[in-house]
Amino acid sequence: MAVALLVAAGSGERLGADRPKAFVVLAGRPMLEWSVEALRAAGVAEIVVALPPGRSPPPGCVGVPGGATRSASVRNALRAASGGEDVIVHDAARPLVTPAHFTAALVALESADAAIAAAPMTDTVKEAGEDRRVTATLDRSRLWAIQTPQAFRRHALESALAVDDAVLAAATDDAWLVERAGGTVRVVESTPENFKVTTAHDLRVAELLLCERRRG
Repeated sequence: MAVALLVAAGSGERLGADRPKAFVVLAGRPMLEWSVEALRAAGVAEIVVALPPGRSPPPGCVGVPGGATRSASVRNALRAASGGEDVIVHDAARPLVTPAHFTAALVALESADAAIAAAPMTDTVKEAGEDRRVTATLDRSRLWAIQTPQAFRRHALESALAVDDAVLAAATDDAWLVERAGGTVRVVESTPENFKVTTAHDLRVAELLLCERRRG
């Protein structure tokens, strides 16, 4: 059995919304409910949601206060999870996630401590210093744009999160914490459609895609 931790504590300032991002209405429902629906369709019964102050979780979910950083929110949610040898972590700001994303990540855990959804890089990627002078062109055949969901062996995630707040604040994702602790992390191929809603433009695109998916 797996438990899901849904990170929904972001403020949404860059979105320009009048409420926390996960609670912005998207295609007729609060954004986080799209992820809850996909998790339940994937057979995940226990969902713990890290929330901003004053907000309640969707029906059937457990709510916990979000932390000062994203990984601190994950740690709070994991402590409230009652069961599950495997743990799925997902950002509520990725509402185009599908049940297949969750099941594929869990299957990949058979040979890893963590499995992370990622899209192959298609753009040329260059490295530059503070002066903006290019110092290298990276081999994009080996580069992946990391997304969520990210799935973990529970013991590996608990161990990786057992660090001080400064390390948590430096984490760009939870898989980095597992890497830092010496764990094995595998990539599960995803698509760019599973993008993170950050700006008003992203919100409009997500609305169009979700409405199209419903019609289909």
